[in-house]
This record gives sequence, C-alpha cells and structure tokens, in this order.
Amino acid sequence: MFNNTRKEALIKISKKVEYALMTLRFMANKPKDAQVSVREICQTFHIPFDTTAKVMQALSHHGILDSSQGIKGGYKLSRSLQSISFLEVSSIAEGKNPTSSFCQNSKGRCDLYETCNIVSPIEQLNFKVTQYLESLTLEQLFKGHSHEPHTLEASL
Repeated sequence: MFNNTRKEALIKISKKVEYALMTLRFMANKPKDAQVSVREICQTFHIPFDTTAKVMQALSHHGILDSSQGIKGGYKLSRSLQSISFLEVSSIAEGKNPTSSFCQNSKGRCDLYETCNIVSPIEQLNFKVTQYLESLTLEQLFKGHSHEPHTLEASL
C-alpha cells in the first residue's frame, strides 16, 4: 500500500530554474521600470554570480527581461508574470526542452524502449504534466505564497 505521509518532490527543479524563478519573482515586486543588477539578486539571495548572470542573459535573449548597459544598467521585466509560463522559464534556464529527454540516455533512446511495457502510460503522464506546466503562469505560481517554502500540489 502507498503511504503518502511523507511528501517528497515528484518534480525536480534545477538550480538554474530556481535562480530564474527567484530572479523573476524579485523583479516583479520592484517598481515597474526599476533596474535590477545581477549583483543585487546574488547578494539578496546568496546565490552564485556566474550562474545567475547566465540565466538572466538567457531570459533577456528570449524577451522575458530587458537589459541595459552602463553604470545604472541592469535588467527589468519586459513581460508580465501572467504571460510567462513555468515551462517557458524552465526551458530557457536549462537551454533545452526539459520534457524532451523521456526514455533517453546519453546515447539516444533507452535500450529497453522497444520492449518496455510502460512507455505509453509514461508518455501520457509526460504529456499531461507538460500541458499543466505550459499553462501554469508565474503569476499563478507565485500568487498568495509567502517567503516560506511550499510544495506545489497539482491535480492532473
């Protein structure tokens, strides 16, 4: 029997995605045209500068952030959190489609793929989770949540 008394994360989120989400939430709470530097984000959350800078550059390259150079330069949101999905941020931060690695290993398709009896159900699960994460906006994700850690419980 399945014992659900201990809740563990089913979805693993990489540090890059965490930093992207932390950055976007921080920026959303700033005045509309306020510039935020990578250093400010890193000092606020005690996260590594190089990784955070790369994530912010990627978000800028994909039109989620606007960047400006110079002494008073930095980044600001170019889109509302309502128009940004969790899956979009995850894909940008990781530099790839996070759902494309199903039944994959470093050499390509899994050796058991042809004889595996759970490929179809797992593909269906992957499809439903992907749809959910694609429709989940950052506004929905962040809405009503304090600084305290929370688990995201979704009914699929």
